[in-house]
Amino acid sequence: MSETLEQVTIQKLVHGGQGLAELADGRKVFVWNALPGETVGIRVIKNKRSYCEAIAEEIITASSERAEPQEENYLATSPWQMMAYDAENRYKKAIITELFEHEKVSLPSVSDVVAPAGEWHYRNKMEYSFWGDDDGLHLALYRRGSHGKQIVTGSRLALPAIDAAANAVAAELSRLGARAGDLKTVIVRCNQKGEAVAALFTKLDGFKKLELPSELKGLRVYHSNPKSPASVPTKLLYELGDVTLQDELLGQVFTYDADSFFQVGIPIFEKALGRIKEHITEPTITDMYAGVGSIGLSIASQHVDLIELDPATAAMARLNAENSGLSVTVIEASSEKALDMITGEQPVIFDPPRAGLHDKVVDRVLETLPPKVVYLSCNPATQARDLAKLQEKYEIKFFEIYNFFPHTPHIETLAILGLKR
Repeated sequence: MSETLEQVTIQKLVHGGQGLAELADGRKVFVWNALPGETVGIRVIKNKRSYCEAIAEEIITASSERAEPQEENYLATSPWQMMAYDAENRYKKAIITELFEHEKVSLPSVSDVVAPAGEWHYRNKMEYSFWGDDDGLHLALYRRGSHGKQIVTGSRLALPAIDAAANAVAAELSRLGARAGDLKTVIVRCNQKGEAVAALFTKLDGFKKLELPSELKGLRVYHSNPKSPASVPTKLLYELGDVTLQDELLGQVFTYDADSFFQVGIPIFEKALGRIKEHITEPTITDMYAGVGSIGLSIASQHVDLIELDPATAAMARLNAENSGLSVTVIEASSEKALDMITGEQPVIFDPPRAGLHDKVVDRVLETLPPKVVYLSCNPATQARDLAKLQEKYEIKFFEIYNFFPHTPHIETLAILGLKR
């Protein structure tokens, strides 16, 4: 065992997914691979003055809710594989309740977490790194708590078409003699029919021409600045086949491509859309973080204003608008630069990134007082912060918790607000 090994007892699970415990020196420690009530031996992976982060290397006293992980590398992608599925959903509800109580946000009665029937093979998008050795090129994922990689053949979270396509890309790269050091990642996504597209990111500003594997409908190859660790396009080197996909949401067809944002789990997202549609019956709405238009175009019955910052995603929103049969205005701007679109005339929908709403957006809502506010969040901590401010004029009429990502600590929450009487 590591020299940093110390035994701790886990008090509870916190937002983010770790178990909370206390070290002998009084500091808090946030522990991966640990459940409430367990006594574990830990390896510290981040040592700060006031707290530590660690991984439980030895389970000394195990919880009855502990389960056998399905993958060796589970801590990298789905660190809650080590608990029973029903326990996961109960813990997610408890975490949300505590977060909102801390922010003094008044919630209506909250039902059990809405979870998909299938807890595996639900992701329609995955990102894999690469590892090269004497046997060629392999898919890989980073190990949590280290800079090292681990060879994988896929993920239990991914739809089968995702892993088939990712392995086909790796095989083609291996055939061409590509070096892992020249590559960043491959992002693969598929639709519900099993058609797959991918984006390959290389550190080189020129790259050998690949043959399009039969497992892929289309492929984009990008040069990505080697000075940045992120897989962000610097220049499109070439494109093979057709990189667009289509899926249905509430009976409407949406088109998206290898780069534009689209929800990762369609069946559970449709449940959230159905809930929104139950509560938003007004014919005209504003969708402030619109993506390809998946919420706004599914909910509106006459007109919708779509605000989206990313140019590629906004282009997909325009295409979907043309095919929607609705009157649609697409505005390519950030939400804080499109404040005039928030008015007191029509409901407004927010599905922001993890940072939540910009202060200017919250202030604009409180100034103009839209009749209803829909807030779907991928980060309940920032949602609770924002709702605490909006409570000045609004009350939460409906609230629901969704397990969009089984076996991970990620939680999505939907709040529908109405003006106080």
